[in-house]
Amino acid sequence: MFNDIGPLELVTLIVLAVLVFGPDKLPKVIQDVTRTIRKIREFSESAKNDIREELGPEFKDFEFEDLNPKTYLRKQLDNEDLGLKEIRNGFDLKKEMAEVTDAVHSRDSDPSSASSAGSSVGRIDMTKKPETPGPDDRPPFDADAT
Repeated sequence: MFNDIGPLELVTLIVLAVLVFGPDKLPKVIQDVTRTIRKIREFSESAKNDIREELGPEFKDFEFEDLNPKTYLRKQLDNEDLGLKEIRNGFDLKKEMAEVTDAVHSRDSDPSSASSAGSSVGRIDMTKKPETPGPDDRPPFDADAT
């Protein structure tokens, strides 16, 4: 419930509670708060049980946490029937990125092609070459741009 409260914050809250309610009324306030929290939990559990009973036996494994979209998606993606784990395990992002980087820098990615480094058969030249327009060349006319 209070997972994100640190020790210094907890001490500050205790000191503040003692100052606000006083040392004589503080135990009564703590009892009232814990009693209220307990009643709220009992009410929510009773409502959950009533909803489960109304849904019937076909929803016996229904969990209210499944209504959270993140939980639902995580549960569906962990399903073995989809085969997503095999796809995820078969994909090596570092290898793919290294191949793309090598292709951009026009390097050979595997050592077997190092023997044919002199020939550029089957390779695409991806370097940008500047085109020098001729003296009579005009840029294309774009009617929509004018």
